[in-house]
Amino acid sequence: MEEGLHITLASERLFSLWGLPVTNSLLSVWLIMALLLAGAWALGRSLALKPGRTQSAVEMFFEYLLGLMEGTLGSRKLALRYFPLIATIFIFIFTANMFDFLPIFGTVGIQEHGELIPLFHAANADLNTTLALAIISFFAIEISGIATLGVLKYGSKFVNFKGGAMMFAVGLLELIGNLARLVSFSFRLFGAIFAGEVLLLVIAHFLPYVASVPFMAFEMFIGLLQAAVFAILTLAFIKIAIDEPHGSHAGEAHAAH
Repeated sequence: MEEGLHITLASERLFSLWGLPVTNSLLSVWLIMALLLAGAWALGRSLALKPGRTQSAVEMFFEYLLGLMEGTLGSRKLALRYFPLIATIFIFIFTANMFDFLPIFGTVGIQEHGELIPLFHAANADLNTTLALAIISFFAIEISGIATLGVLKYGSKFVNFKGGAMMFAVGLLELIGNLARLVSFSFRLFGAIFAGEVLLLVIAHFLPYVASVPFMAFEMFIGLLQAAVFAILTLAFIKIAIDEPHGSHAGEAHAAH
């Protein structure tokens, strides 16, 4: 009898650490973080005045990203300030999405009650991971606005009594829109990666040798695209947050100084 597909929305719990559950998606996040830290440490130790191919490629990527951020924020100083955050978000999400294609995902695990529980699960196919990323992005955006404009001026974007009922309603809608970013950020990334995981499982089950490679290439592109979208939206919302209320350009000049 042919084995059926096994698709689960939730990550499996592996063990507990200090009373907290550790799932296979959390284990994947720890592995990705460890490899990224090790890679950064190794790259940092090998830096040279005359860069090699790897260092040159990394520097070109960072310069491109920094230039893109400078064009968006309108200031080199602001771009340098937010570069670590935006670059980290992009690199982590992209690396996590690429790791999903390693053969250890879904194949290496432990047997429990006759079933295989995978040790690793796609990190961004777990809503907990994408929600954590969304919360980090959300607080970075709001703290940037408060730190640049001050509590009262930033708060006037959402609570405005001077412009009448219409401006007050617009401010409330803006506040709701800010809170809705937690949902849109997390579910957009989660939905795209989980849907891709399900698609690849279905294709591999029915057409394992015909369509798997093209669809894997397509999903790798989607993983890159989702990482870029998350990082670019975070950057764009930071730009909106640090601008003066009512679309004034004075806030941009103030932030640049």
